[in-house]
Amino acid sequence: MACSLCEKKSCLPRANSRICYLVMLKQQLQQKLQQKLSPAQIQVIKMLEIPTLELEERIRQELEENPALEEGAEASDSQDDVLENEYGSDEGGNNDDMDLDEYMPDDDIPDYRLKTNNSSKDDKHESIPFSVGMTFHEFLLDQLGLQDLNEHERGLAEYVIGNIDEEGYLRRTAEAMVDDIVFQAGIQTTDEEMLHIIHVIQQFDPPGVGASDLQECLVLQLDRKTQTQEVQCAKKIVTHYFEEFTKKHYDKIMKSLSIDDETLKNVIGEIIRLNPKPGSAWSGNVLEKSMSAIVPDFMLENNDGQLTVHLNNSNVPELRVSNTYNEMMQDYAGNKQNQTKEMKDAVFFVKQKIDSARWFIDAIKQRQQTLLTTMKAIVDFQYEFFVEGDETYLKPMILKDIADITGFDISTISRVSNSKYIQTEFGVFPVKYFFSESMTNDSGEEVSTREIKKILQETIEHEDKKKPLNDDRLAEVLKDKGYNIARRTVAKYREQLNIPVARLRKEI
Repeated sequence: MACSLCEKKSCLPRANSRICYLVMLKQQLQQKLQQKLSPAQIQVIKMLEIPTLELEERIRQELEENPALEEGAEASDSQDDVLENEYGSDEGGNNDDMDLDEYMPDDDIPDYRLKTNNSSKDDKHESIPFSVGMTFHEFLLDQLGLQDLNEHERGLAEYVIGNIDEEGYLRRTAEAMVDDIVFQAGIQTTDEEMLHIIHVIQQFDPPGVGASDLQECLVLQLDRKTQTQEVQCAKKIVTHYFEEFTKKHYDKIMKSLSIDDETLKNVIGEIIRLNPKPGSAWSGNVLEKSMSAIVPDFMLENNDGQLTVHLNNSNVPELRVSNTYNEMMQDYAGNKQNQTKEMKDAVFFVKQKIDSARWFIDAIKQRQQTLLTTMKAIVDFQYEFFVEGDETYLKPMILKDIADITGFDISTISRVSNSKYIQTEFGVFPVKYFFSESMTNDSGEEVSTREIKKILQETIEHEDKKKPLNDDRLAEVLKDKGYNIARRTVAKYREQLNIPVARLRKEI
């Protein structure tokens, strides 16, 4: 019985089926259009995202890694013309002697970005000494050296200190550490011995270190204070009425402890002066905090209402392609007849380094131009604010508004505004500060949500702290001022302003 579809006996259909199971192989040509970012484009995108401080570090890194890049004014284009004429460009040139695709992988960091070893035994290496403060954990280990402990106990204590986080908390149980230290360090111990070591470390400075949670941290700090009547009462509240204290159920606390408003006020003063994160206060962390200093990316000048935006390029050097490397390419161009394999490999290396330097210089230029164009559009859009300095003058503005003005993509505007700052005569502002959504008031005017948040914040600041306004009452206050906003929207704005609910804003 032959198949009714292909007329071959070898293709027998299954029972009660008329489907042919003959496999047909076909060859087809298909055109496909794909967009792919070049390494140069990827470099520009990454440059847009980083602020000025990181850009300076990125330039220093590139200067170290690429010997074809050096500081100084850029040379004329004649050297680049020689490079293009002799070897073609990376964008479309084909050359019989060189196939640059072999040297241009698709990853973000091409193979030619290699560190070179140009040192010799005659080079003089000088290191610049610098000093850093003792870290938090080093401080704890230093105190451990003053304790009268045997070698076994000291090993346990070092393990416990290693588990204390940067805030000063020991968030692991003694039982868990007893099990782990056997496998990790081969030290046998018991739960009781581990708890004893933890108690020893909890006597270290800063007070509160080694606590498992906030409640224990506060108790440890109160134990180290002079035991006045207020301190003893504070310890009772933290130990037995911690949940009521955090929820500000002050009436229940006063009734249970038989104290008046004035006493409770003094006791609360003792508690709020304690440090909830003892490790973060250690001076050894000052170095890390100083590294996050804000360096403005833009400078704004106001000359009688004429606003001028400048890029902060004070520490960004001029860059150029090394003349030495350009001359090496010219020497090769004039001696192509006597090529050897070593010369060919050398010229590949030189050309790739020059291309890398040119890409980097172009990426810097494109970054600067894009940042300047975008910031000028923002300043023009928010002109009244930059002249007056009052945030009520801020207009509703979203990324699309600036994208439409500049012709850039919305993602580009987002990258430009991310982690960037501008220095004005009224202070330093993050660029994202000027973006906000809009709402319509009772008069039909579009107002910025920032203006509404400011009114909300001022309302809460001037409320009666003994009877703070809940979200429903805040919505009514805003409605009376012409802003018809739902209670859930008020709650959202309040949370964005980091303002707690009414119950937690209550004071005695």
